[in-house]
Amino acid sequence: MNSSHNNQTKINLPLSIAPMMDRTDRHYRYFLRQITRRTLLYTEMITAQAILHGDRPKLLDFSAVEKPLVLQIGGDNPTLLAECAKIGADWGYDGINLNVGCPSPRVQNGNFGACLMTQPELVATAVEAMQKAVKIPVTVKHRIGVDECDRYKDMVNFVRIVSEAGCTNFSVHARKAWLQGLSPKENRDVPPLRYQDVYRLKQDFPHLWIEINGGITTIEQTQVHLKSVDAVMIGRAAYDRPYLFATVDRDIFAEDAIAKSRAEIVEGMLPYIDYWLGKGIRLNSITRHMLQLFAEQPGTKAWKRYITEKACLSGADSLVVSAALARVKSV
Repeated sequence: MNSSHNNQTKINLPLSIAPMMDRTDRHYRYFLRQITRRTLLYTEMITAQAILHGDRPKLLDFSAVEKPLVLQIGGDNPTLLAECAKIGADWGYDGINLNVGCPSPRVQNGNFGACLMTQPELVATAVEAMQKAVKIPVTVKHRIGVDECDRYKDMVNFVRIVSEAGCTNFSVHARKAWLQGLSPKENRDVPPLRYQDVYRLKQDFPHLWIEINGGITTIEQTQVHLKSVDAVMIGRAAYDRPYLFATVDRDIFAEDAIAKSRAEIVEGMLPYIDYWLGKGIRLNSITRHMLQLFAEQPGTKAWKRYITEKACLSGADSLVVSAALARVKSV
């Protein structure tokens, strides 16, 4: 088995957690790894300019336990994107993903994200340049359409052109993006979901790895989608109800795995919290990602209230988290 096939296998997984700005940072990813070992994880989107000119260790460092892990990059300059892909590969990431889905205005202004769907030749050139620079997979995350360019045949044309440049993995958010008139938040809810278009894409491109994203909130829904596509990517539900992933290593990845309790997950985070506090990180930069662990459970209000009130105080340490857990257990 050649190394490129091995590398592809690392990220060709049936379930992933979407890249989410201000959410999927290294602390959230470490927290998720206490819940699921197998699910593919992504960084937040990092722009090519930030990678080239910013604080790389702060932007790119991760813990080995976070792997398999994909770096998502935003940009439109093939030369710069290739340079960033090389940096990401050298940093140890398992794959590089190009963002062709984000509808944020600040993304449009930089001519990347969802607006690139109308420029498939440019995306193809970028992907080709990135692939030449690295031995790890280069993938694309995109919408089913953008503004008036939202017919099924428009998406087919985009995928055909980009796949002919060598891209084999496409993560498809099953909504179109309105770049004018809708906020990024509205773009996650207002455009209707068109799952059948993504299913059809898999039928029309059976040789490609097609992942579906958008509005998926349960493992049962995930299992239904997996009958029609290769993989499922979950976004907001992974943040709002992280314990949703407690059984996926068993139910999706068919591992003989026993789900940890929520209390065990909290206790698994305590040494990590102490380590980072020793490095000068504030407690709430880690615990903010843990607030929803007890979502829909008795004690969730006590957990969130105690951590929210105490984690931002000067000198707050892991004892705050232990005390919050004790309050949950006493409910």
